Amino acid sequence: MNDSHSPRSPRNPRDSRSKPSYRDRRPPAGRPRSAPKKNLFVNKSPEGSESWLSPWVELKYFTYNPAVFPRMLGSVSGEIAPGSLVHVYDKNGELFGSGFWNETSRTPLRMVYHGRDVFGELELDAALERAVKLRRDILRLDETTNAYRVLHGDSDGVGGLVVDRYADVLSLEVSTLAVWQRLGRWLPLLHRLCGTGRHVIQADEGIARMEGIRLEDAPESSAPVKLVKIVENGITYEVDFAQGHKTGFFCDQRDNRLKFASLVKGATVLDLCCYSGGFSIAAKMLGGAAEVTGVDLDEKAIAMAKRNGNINQQRIDFVHADAFVYARQMVRNGRLFDAVLLDPPKFIIGRDGFEEGIKKYHDLNMLGLQCVRPGGLFVTCSCSGLLSPSEFEQTVVKAAQRQGRKLQIMGMTGPGWDHPYLSTYPEGRYLKVLWAIAL
Repeated sequence: MNDSHSPRSPRNPRDSRSKPSYRDRRPPAGRPRSAPKKNLFVNKSPEGSESWLSPWVELKYFTYNPAVFPRMLGSVSGEIAPGSLVHVYDKNGELFGSGFWNETSRTPLRMVYHGRDVFGELELDAALERAVKLRRDILRLDETTNAYRVLHGDSDGVGGLVVDRYADVLSLEVSTLAVWQRLGRWLPLLHRLCGTGRHVIQADEGIARMEGIRLEDAPESSAPVKLVKIVENGITYEVDFAQGHKTGFFCDQRDNRLKFASLVKGATVLDLCCYSGGFSIAAKMLGGAAEVTGVDLDEKAIAMAKRNGNINQQRIDFVHADAFVYARQMVRNGRLFDAVLLDPPKFIIGRDGFEEGIKKYHDLNMLGLQCVRPGGLFVTCSCSGLLSPSEFEQTVVKAAQRQGRKLQIMGMTGPGWDHPYLSTYPEGRYLKVLWAIAL
């Protein structure tokens, strides 16, 4: 999606600009480090725990959500090395599954398996193999693109690891110490399974500090990686790992780009928050749109979009501007478009900012709808996992009603099937795309 997930319109939550390294964030010389955190989870061992497999963690409550917070946890088997794979027992003393342990994390336990069988490192490796098999053998994505999600974190049983494939490059996003510790073993396996040879690795610096990840220890690639060209449904895009967001390209919108293109033949199209031009180029090149305007606040994203337009020999008007400001100007000018697409950043980062995020979605959709001619196509997206599909639809409908307009809603889609989500983790259903005719 434009999956999670900068100074663009207004894509600040996806900012991948260079930041101080983990090394730079160490306390200055002479300043004492904070005292080690006391182990909060070691209590009196439950009755019968002497027969439990070590290391073990006990749950106070039943939960099938992969992210387990401290309040859900009971005792642990003494000091457990951060990043360990632990056996998890329920409140009745029954083996409940396995997970990654890191006491300093916001979610100290990250479940990777639920069940009564013993789950170890070999089973973790098998989870990677299943993930690749789904994409390559079952979904057969290689037939239409060489850019897709190889592994989707908790949904593929490996919490804290997201892997995208871009031609011969694997782009990894790591958010747990347990995954970081296993990269030396997993990278050769992933390259062998995917037929790739190079990689880039990134981790959010705040998460890295909390997890205890040393960014300077990242496994090096066999060759430097900066730019790579990918092909999606016959369109060539250039992925810039130095300037891009998240893992480099929003391949989760692949199917939606193709669908949008099929609906805009001969149309005038406005693509707000266009990033590197995915929807814009598909609309012009595959859909035969008469005129396409792509808008983004991120100057580097617009530069990438222009390069992608030139690579595919498509004339598209890419504009460096704030989406809100540009849409208001179009409304003042009385300019209407046959099709408007909104693909903003994640406006809702945490629960504390939920109401503010809802207001941003509401306001942007109000502006976008004012740019659509009566009877025109209106496609609007949200990549906020905390916003449910029904809440997003309700927000868009309210924005339409504020203007006395109705929407003929045709449906809601999500990311491609290489981005599955767990039934026990609804927040994983992050991408929502609402398709409608603006009456």
